[in-house]
Amino acid sequence: MDHYSKKAFFETQVKPQQEHVKQADRSVQISQSDSQAEMFANRLRKNLKKLAKWAKQNQVYCYRLYDADLPEYSIAIDLYQGEQTWVNVQEYEPPKTIDPIKAHQRLAGAMAEITKVLEISTEQVFLKVRRKQKGTDQYQKHGNSSRFYIVEESGCKFWVNFEDYLDTGLFLDHRPMRMLIQQQANGKRFLNLFAYTGSVTVHAAIGRAAASVTVDMSKTYLNWAKQNFDLNGIRGDHKLVRADCLEWLAKQADSKQKQHFDLIFLDPPTFSNSKKMGKAFDIQSDHVQLIRNAAALLAPGGVLYFSTNFRRFKMDREALIGLIIEDISSEMIPLDFARDTKIHYCWKISR
Repeated sequence: MDHYSKKAFFETQVKPQQEHVKQADRSVQISQSDSQAEMFANRLRKNLKKLAKWAKQNQVYCYRLYDADLPEYSIAIDLYQGEQTWVNVQEYEPPKTIDPIKAHQRLAGAMAEITKVLEISTEQVFLKVRRKQKGTDQYQKHGNSSRFYIVEESGCKFWVNFEDYLDTGLFLDHRPMRMLIQQQANGKRFLNLFAYTGSVTVHAAIGRAAASVTVDMSKTYLNWAKQNFDLNGIRGDHKLVRADCLEWLAKQADSKQKQHFDLIFLDPPTFSNSKKMGKAFDIQSDHVQLIRNAAALLAPGGVLYFSTNFRRFKMDREALIGLIIEDISSEMIPLDFARDTKIHYCWKISR
């Protein structure tokens, strides 16, 4: 994923949990007897009991604990377990019909319950408030803490950051795809497009890929990917390429000396009007040419995995005649994201 990102357009305000709670209206105290707060706490306990067992059995250390299960608490809660447990909370901006003071108090109460149920300190909880917006401000740096933490996933290690960016550096909903690529990478040449922090490439390398090319427009995210490579001791023929993925892919597809890959992961943005691009990109109208260009780089027997989180996306199969397209979306939704089966869609594509 390039710096203009595959995610929907939001901005973020990152605040440590304790700072947000201090800002709550002090004239109102969230008590243990508050029925809604207790209902929220009970749901957390229920989810934790179910998911902690699943996570332990599957060696999953980072997962979504709560995903707006209750309408009164429209937040997402992600657990990241490393040297200690960190919690990344995302609140989705409430409708304008909701009293802002009441919404603020409810959020403060939820934050307090999170620390109680998980038995962790407020310093281990981070809050992001997401609001719809135009442009690409979301993808810029929002803080300067420069605090990174190490987490693990299926034999791979990753640096994550909870304060400086909207996203942490690791998309938890794509865990099954990363696992699939790790399992299929042995001896293969792998291409990661719109690569973000390179987590999928790390999985491919740990899965003994013979070589890889990781392409992203952002210098920041490519440096992050390099740090992830170093963290995992990745050496050899694993190249990081800073380029506009659309231009790079088009040139490769038209080249007589094009590179060929056995395994490709293509996870483009939903939309981008980045000034660094020649024209605006829209996943629905532009996916046919994008997929054709990527498929042109497939070696005989190669596989392209295409993913998008655009909820209204429709694959234009008629325009992609000649390609074998298999919808594997249901297989790529992990248990911790089962409440939202439209979190992303995935296809397996071959020639």
